[in-house]
Amino acid sequence: MTTGRHTATELDPSLDDYQLASALVREAGQLALLMRMGGLQGERKTSVSDVVTAADHAAEAYVLEQLRRCRPGDGILGEEGASVAGTSGRTWVIDPVDGTYNFLHGSTYWCSAIALKRDDTVQGGDPGSPEVDPSVLLGAIYQPELDKLWLGGEDRPATLNGEPISGSGDVSVAEISAATYIHPTWLADPRTAMPWHAAAITAASLRMFGSGSCDLGRVADGELGCWFQHSCPEWDWLPGKAIVRAAGGDTAVVKVNGMNWFVAGSPTAVRELGAALTSVPQFA
Repeated sequence: MTTGRHTATELDPSLDDYQLASALVREAGQLALLMRMGGLQGERKTSVSDVVTAADHAAEAYVLEQLRRCRPGDGILGEEGASVAGTSGRTWVIDPVDGTYNFLHGSTYWCSAIALKRDDTVQGGDPGSPEVDPSVLLGAIYQPELDKLWLGGEDRPATLNGEPISGSGDVSVAEISAATYIHPTWLADPRTAMPWHAAAITAASLRMFGSGSCDLGRVADGELGCWFQHSCPEWDWLPGKAIVRAAGGDTAVVKVNGMNWFVAGSPTAVRELGAALTSVPQFA
């Protein structure tokens, strides 16, 4: 397949789902990196920090084309607009470039990510229900400039570049770092600022890097202790959720003031973050 000046690999349909997911994120990430090297400009989506580039679109188009060849019965959902209804009961969820602001400004902290979920679950609904937190079969995250590939799912333990990973241990949030993200405008809204602050002050230290999937990969391998963020779309949550759980960690969705907060880490950390988030006054 040729996308602009770059040629990406036609993948073998006989690959199993984990092999296919790994190949897709590697190829998409490398394609995006090559395009950035050739020069890119960003277009604003919702804010100055929420941007999209031609590389996002090209990487998603590549993944879309390969999935339609290799898994013609599966559904497809992409951040940049890909939407294919499937017949198999499964849907691939694509984030071609997660951390586009970082990507556009020369940081290495961005990735390509993909998840495979069951179709009996969709975004929206009550906290803790399948509709809010879809059942995910597998996830793959690739950070091209560091050549890091996280992979895991329901029937395969989590790995980083093929080596087993198992998180940072089941310890209190007060003893570990918490990765998070909140846009500055949300800090002016007490509905989100109060629960975010309540959770943030429980951690030993805070990290805010700008790519949720890169963060969640590091929660799975133990570099980061835990993670929390509100209002995550499926492509920002499901790849990392699958890998954290495959590494022996826990995940949850907590509803506070009408907002869904997505939490990942050890069982203890997830429980403590959930308690902190819900400890604040509730607005009508």
